[in-house]
Amino acid sequence: METAQKPINSGFGFETAAAEVASGLDLSGKTVIITGGQGGIGLETTRVLTEAGARVVVGARDPEKALENLAGLKNTSVSQLDLADPASIDRFAQNFLTANSKLDILINNAGIMATPLMRDSRGYEMQFATNHLGHFQLTVRLWQALANAKNSRVVTLTSFGHRFGNVNLEDPNFLNRPYEKWAAYGQSKSANSLFSVELDRRGQASGIRAFAVHPGRILSTDLMRFMSEEDKQGALRTAIGSTAPNTVFEKTIPQGAATTVWCAVSPQLEGKGGVYCADCDISPVIAENNQDAAGVRPWAVDKATAQALWELSEQLVFAPATAS
Repeated sequence: METAQKPINSGFGFETAAAEVASGLDLSGKTVIITGGQGGIGLETTRVLTEAGARVVVGARDPEKALENLAGLKNTSVSQLDLADPASIDRFAQNFLTANSKLDILINNAGIMATPLMRDSRGYEMQFATNHLGHFQLTVRLWQALANAKNSRVVTLTSFGHRFGNVNLEDPNFLNRPYEKWAAYGQSKSANSLFSVELDRRGQASGIRAFAVHPGRILSTDLMRFMSEEDKQGALRTAIGSTAPNTVFEKTIPQGAATTVWCAVSPQLEGKGGVYCADCDISPVIAENNQDAAGVRPWAVDKATAQALWELSEQLVFAPATAS
């Protein structure tokens, strides 16, 4: 069943913290995978879900550091995962599938932002490869475990940065156009949203529902490691040209994790999916020239583009030797 891309008036909002969303929920018996669940909003997401009773597997590039960050949290484990390395993704997925028959919640949380031009071993632009293609491959590899759960959810973090641009399906890897870090970031975040749209369409018959989440503007996370202080304080607002409250004001980390947790576990979203969410609600679609930070641009939820991106992603990930 298709879900309308419009608010449902959840009762939560910009200032809601993740723990408030999970309050009163019993997640005992639920298994969760979260990429980058050892730091920033990922760590807060992990903490809240484990305190509600879930068992959480954290995929991390540096397992030793992740274990240090997760010390003291119950029901957690760590497995090495590098989203820019296809072999690492396959190992992570196979290790999980060997030990587990089902996966209730997959949270595609990890990401990079505004990097200089870098490429992975296949020659793919790093932001597109890490933020989108890595999570695409991981989700496909875990498909059967998600289906076995009968009622699973896949939550993928996007951003209001999706408005920097749509996915260039002809040249996603900047092979024939000048590289610009914000255009590349915007493309990867539009891809995250479009991925959720098509994943939900394909997964419904198997009990898999998908959501894209804009967590809010949070500057105190490792996502910002490639950004200068000038970037952190001004570049996002300048690029968007907005004075909307959600653009100007930062969220705390607990507030930033709230929409992820809401999409992962809220009973309000039963039977729903394929939508872009922010501030613990489904976001409205806004016009391309609208600067409101709370909405989603039409291209990021376009069904035809979502299907075309899925097909391109299959080619890039599973047949890279023949991919254009």
